[in-house]
Amino acid sequence: MRIVSIVPSITELLFDLGLDEQVVGLTKFCVHPNDKWRKLPRVGGTKTLNHVAIAALKPDLIIANKEENTRADVEQLQGQYPVHVTEIYSVDDAFKMITTVGGLTGRMVEAEQLANAIKNDWMALKGAANQQRACYAIWENPFMVAAKNTFINACLEWFGWVNTAENHTRYPEIDTDELKRMQPERLFLSSEPFPFKAKHVAHYKHVLPHAKVELVDGELFSWYGSRLKHTPQYISRLLAE
Repeated sequence: MRIVSIVPSITELLFDLGLDEQVVGLTKFCVHPNDKWRKLPRVGGTKTLNHVAIAALKPDLIIANKEENTRADVEQLQGQYPVHVTEIYSVDDAFKMITTVGGLTGRMVEAEQLANAIKNDWMALKGAANQQRACYAIWENPFMVAAKNTFINACLEWFGWVNTAENHTRYPEIDTDELKRMQPERLFLSSEPFPFKAKHVAHYKHVLPHAKVELVDGELFSWYGSRLKHTPQYISRLLAE
Protein backbone atom coordinates (compact mmCIF):
# COMPACT_ATOMS: atom_id res chain seq x y z
CA MET A 1 0.00 0.00 0.00
CA ARG A 2 1.24 3.47 -0.95
CA ILE A 3 -0.14 6.07 1.45
CA VAL A 4 -0.13 9.85 1.11
CA SER A 5 -1.09 11.71 4.28
CA ILE A 6 -2.25 15.31 3.98
CA VAL A 7 -2.93 15.67 7.72
CA PRO A 8 0.13 16.31 9.95
CA SER A 9 -1.20 14.64 13.09
CA ILE A 10 -2.24 11.55 11.15
CA THR A 11 1.15 11.38 9.43
CA GLU A 12 2.72 10.97 12.85
CA LEU A 13 0.16 8.31 13.70
CA LEU A 14 1.00 6.31 10.56
CA PHE A 15 4.67 6.20 11.53
CA ASP A 16 3.80 5.21 15.09
CA LEU A 17 1.76 2.33 13.68
CA GLY A 18 4.87 1.06 11.91
CA LEU A 19 3.94 2.14 8.39
CA ASP A 20 7.31 3.65 7.50
CA GLU A 21 7.55 1.78 4.19
CA GLN A 22 3.95 2.49 3.18
CA VAL A 23 3.97 6.28 3.68
CA VAL A 24 5.24 7.75 0.40
CA GLY A 25 4.18 11.40 0.66
CA LEU A 26 3.21 14.08 3.16
CA THR A 27 2.71 17.84 3.52
CA LYS A 28 5.24 20.49 4.45
CA PHE A 29 3.55 20.75 7.85
CA CYS A 30 4.11 17.07 8.70
CA VAL A 31 7.06 17.47 11.08
CA HIS A 32 6.79 14.44 13.37
CA PRO A 33 8.56 12.12 13.92
CA ASN A 34 11.60 14.27 13.25
CA ASP A 35 13.81 11.40 12.11
CA LYS A 36 11.41 10.19 9.39
CA TRP A 37 9.54 12.97 7.63
CA ARG A 38 12.65 14.57 6.10
CA LYS A 39 13.19 11.56 3.85
CA LEU A 40 9.85 11.78 2.03
CA PRO A 41 8.46 13.87 -0.85
CA ARG A 42 6.27 16.87 0.06
CA VAL A 43 2.94 17.39 -1.67
CA GLY A 44 2.42 21.04 -0.67
CA GLY A 45 0.59 22.47 2.31
CA THR A 46 -2.57 21.10 3.88
CA LYS A 47 -4.65 23.73 2.05
CA THR A 48 -2.33 24.23 -0.92
CA LEU A 49 -1.84 20.73 -2.27
CA ASN A 50 0.35 19.98 -5.27
CA HIS A 51 -1.79 17.56 -7.29
CA VAL A 52 1.00 16.90 -9.78
CA ALA A 53 3.28 15.78 -6.95
CA ILE A 54 0.53 13.55 -5.55
CA ALA A 55 -0.08 11.95 -8.96
CA ALA A 56 3.63 11.14 -9.30
CA LEU A 57 3.45 9.12 -6.06
CA LYS A 58 0.63 6.87 -7.38
CA PRO A 59 -1.09 6.53 -4.00
CA ASP A 60 -3.34 3.61 -3.09
CA LEU A 61 -4.77 5.60 -0.18
CA ILE A 62 -4.89 9.29 0.71
CA ILE A 63 -5.86 10.29 4.24
CA ALA A 64 -7.45 13.73 4.58
CA ASN A 65 -9.39 15.74 7.15
CA LYS A 66 -12.51 17.83 6.74
CA GLU A 67 -11.06 20.81 8.63
CA GLU A 68 -7.40 20.58 7.63
CA ASN A 69 -7.95 20.24 3.88
CA THR A 70 -10.12 22.18 1.45
CA ARG A 71 -13.28 20.71 -0.01
CA ALA A 72 -12.10 21.45 -3.56
CA ASP A 73 -8.84 19.57 -3.06
CA VAL A 74 -10.52 16.58 -1.43
CA GLU A 75 -13.18 16.32 -4.13
CA GLN A 76 -10.56 16.47 -6.86
CA LEU A 77 -8.56 13.72 -5.17
CA GLN A 78 -11.65 11.57 -4.66
CA GLY A 79 -12.15 11.54 -8.42
CA GLN A 80 -8.79 9.85 -8.88
CA TYR A 81 -7.83 7.90 -5.74
CA PRO A 82 -9.27 6.17 -2.68
CA VAL A 83 -9.52 8.97 -0.09
CA HIS A 84 -10.43 8.54 3.56
CA VAL A 85 -11.70 11.81 5.05
CA THR A 86 -11.53 12.07 8.83
CA GLU A 87 -13.84 14.37 10.79
CA ILE A 88 -12.90 14.95 14.40
CA TYR A 89 -14.66 17.22 16.86
CA SER A 90 -14.62 15.21 20.09
CA VAL A 91 -12.03 13.28 22.06
CA ASP A 92 -13.93 10.07 21.37
CA ASP A 93 -13.77 10.89 17.65
CA ALA A 94 -9.99 10.97 17.99
CA PHE A 95 -9.83 7.60 19.74
CA LYS A 96 -12.05 6.06 17.05
CA MET A 97 -10.00 7.61 14.26
CA ILE A 98 -6.86 5.85 15.48
CA THR A 99 -8.50 2.43 15.21
CA THR A 100 -10.18 3.30 11.91
CA VAL A 101 -6.84 4.22 10.37
CA GLY A 102 -5.38 1.04 11.82
CA GLY A 103 -8.08 -0.98 10.09
CA LEU A 104 -7.54 0.77 6.76
CA THR A 105 -3.81 0.17 6.82
CA GLY A 106 -3.58 -3.35 8.22
CA ARG A 107 -2.45 -2.24 11.67
CA MET A 108 -5.60 -2.84 13.70
CA VAL A 109 -3.88 -4.62 16.61
CA GLU A 110 -1.29 -1.88 16.99
CA ALA A 111 -3.94 0.83 16.65
CA GLU A 112 -6.21 -0.69 19.29
CA GLN A 113 -3.30 -1.00 21.72
CA LEU A 114 -2.32 2.61 21.12
CA ALA A 115 -5.87 3.95 21.39
CA ASN A 116 -6.53 2.04 24.62
CA ALA A 117 -3.28 3.23 26.21
CA ILE A 118 -4.05 6.86 25.30
CA LYS A 119 -7.63 6.61 26.52
CA ASN A 120 -6.57 5.21 29.88
CA ASP A 121 -4.17 8.10 30.45
CA TRP A 122 -6.79 10.66 29.40
CA MET A 123 -9.45 9.12 31.64
CA ALA A 124 -7.14 9.52 34.64
CA LEU A 125 -7.28 13.31 34.23
CA LYS A 126 -10.87 13.77 33.12
CA GLY A 127 -12.37 16.81 34.87
CA ALA A 128 -9.14 17.57 36.73
CA ALA A 129 -9.31 21.34 36.13
CA ASN A 130 -12.43 21.53 38.30
CA GLN A 131 -14.42 23.96 36.16
CA GLN A 132 -11.71 26.63 36.04
CA ARG A 133 -12.57 29.24 33.41
CA ALA A 134 -10.17 29.23 30.45
CA CYS A 135 -9.82 30.96 27.10
CA TYR A 136 -7.69 29.45 24.32
CA ALA A 137 -6.24 31.87 21.75
CA ILE A 138 -5.16 30.71 18.29
CA TRP A 139 -4.49 33.98 16.43
CA GLU A 140 -3.40 37.58 16.89
CA ASN A 141 -4.57 40.55 14.77
CA PRO A 142 -7.38 39.70 14.76
CA PHE A 143 -7.47 38.00 18.14
CA MET A 144 -9.21 34.66 17.63
CA VAL A 145 -10.09 31.89 20.06
CA ALA A 146 -11.23 28.28 19.94
CA ALA A 147 -14.94 27.89 20.72
CA LYS A 148 -17.61 25.21 20.39
CA ASN A 149 -17.42 22.57 17.63
CA THR A 150 -13.64 22.39 17.70
CA PHE A 151 -11.31 19.66 18.90
CA ILE A 152 -9.50 22.19 21.10
CA ASN A 153 -12.75 22.93 22.92
CA ALA A 154 -13.34 19.21 23.35
CA CYS A 155 -9.92 18.89 24.99
CA LEU A 156 -10.54 21.80 27.33
CA GLU A 157 -13.87 20.36 28.42
CA TRP A 158 -12.47 16.84 28.81
CA PHE A 159 -9.87 18.04 31.28
CA GLY A 160 -12.42 20.07 33.21
CA TRP A 161 -11.96 23.63 31.98
CA VAL A 162 -14.97 25.80 31.17
CA ASN A 163 -14.37 27.50 27.83
CA THR A 164 -15.21 31.19 28.23
CA ALA A 165 -16.01 31.28 24.49
CA GLU A 166 -18.77 28.70 24.93
CA ASN A 167 -21.37 31.07 23.45
CA HIS A 168 -19.49 31.11 20.15
CA THR A 169 -18.74 28.44 17.56
CA ARG A 170 -15.57 27.49 15.74
CA TYR A 171 -12.91 30.25 15.77
CA PRO A 172 -14.51 33.64 16.46
CA GLU A 173 -12.77 37.00 16.55
CA ILE A 174 -12.89 38.50 20.04
CA ASP A 175 -12.17 42.13 20.86
CA THR A 176 -10.51 43.29 24.06
CA ASP A 177 -13.77 44.35 25.72
CA GLU A 178 -15.36 40.96 25.17
CA LEU A 179 -12.23 39.18 26.39
CA LYS A 180 -12.44 41.18 29.61
CA ARG A 181 -16.15 40.40 29.99
CA MET A 182 -15.39 36.68 29.67
CA GLN A 183 -13.25 36.89 32.82
CA PRO A 184 -11.07 33.83 32.18
CA GLU A 185 -8.97 32.61 35.04
CA ARG A 186 -6.43 31.30 32.53
CA LEU A 187 -5.60 32.56 29.07
CA PHE A 188 -3.78 30.01 26.94
CA LEU A 189 -1.78 31.53 24.06
CA SER A 190 -1.10 28.73 21.60
CA SER A 191 2.11 28.02 19.71
CA GLU A 192 0.08 27.36 16.54
CA PRO A 193 -1.28 28.32 14.10
CA PHE A 194 -0.12 31.74 15.32
CA PRO A 195 3.13 31.51 17.30
CA PHE A 196 2.39 33.62 20.36
CA LYS A 197 5.52 34.88 22.14
CA ALA A 198 6.52 36.37 25.50
CA LYS A 199 5.63 39.88 24.31
CA HIS A 200 2.02 38.73 23.82
CA VAL A 201 1.96 37.27 27.32
CA ALA A 202 3.03 40.65 28.69
CA HIS A 203 0.35 42.44 26.67
CA TYR A 204 -2.51 40.18 27.76
CA LYS A 205 -1.40 40.22 31.38
CA HIS A 206 -2.07 43.94 31.20
CA VAL A 207 -5.48 43.30 29.61
CA LEU A 208 -6.36 40.58 32.15
CA PRO A 209 -4.49 41.44 35.34
CA HIS A 210 -6.33 38.82 37.41
CA ALA A 211 -5.80 35.93 34.97
CA LYS A 212 -2.86 33.58 34.53
CA VAL A 213 -1.64 34.20 30.97
CA GLU A 214 0.69 31.60 29.51
CA LEU A 215 2.14 30.13 26.33
CA VAL A 216 1.02 26.58 25.60
CA ASP A 217 2.03 23.86 23.14
CA GLY A 218 -0.70 23.93 20.50
CA GLU A 219 0.13 20.47 19.19
CA LEU A 220 -0.84 18.94 22.52
CA PHE A 221 -4.29 20.55 22.37
CA SER A 222 -5.05 20.14 18.68
CA TRP A 223 -3.19 17.18 17.17
CA TYR A 224 -5.59 14.26 17.37
CA GLY A 225 -3.32 11.37 16.36
CA SER A 226 -0.72 9.57 18.42
CA ARG A 227 0.53 12.92 19.81
CA LEU A 228 -2.41 12.54 22.22
CA LYS A 229 -0.24 10.17 24.22
CA HIS A 230 1.90 13.13 25.33
CA THR A 231 -1.00 15.38 26.31
CA PRO A 232 -1.91 14.04 29.81
CA GLN A 233 1.59 14.58 31.20
CA TYR A 234 1.60 18.09 29.76
CA ILE A 235 -1.84 18.86 31.21
CA SER A 236 -0.68 17.58 34.59
CA ARG A 237 2.12 20.15 34.55
CA LEU A 238 -0.29 22.93 33.61
CA LEU A 239 -2.64 21.99 36.41
CA ALA A 240 0.21 21.92 38.92
CA GLU A 241 1.28 25.48 38.10
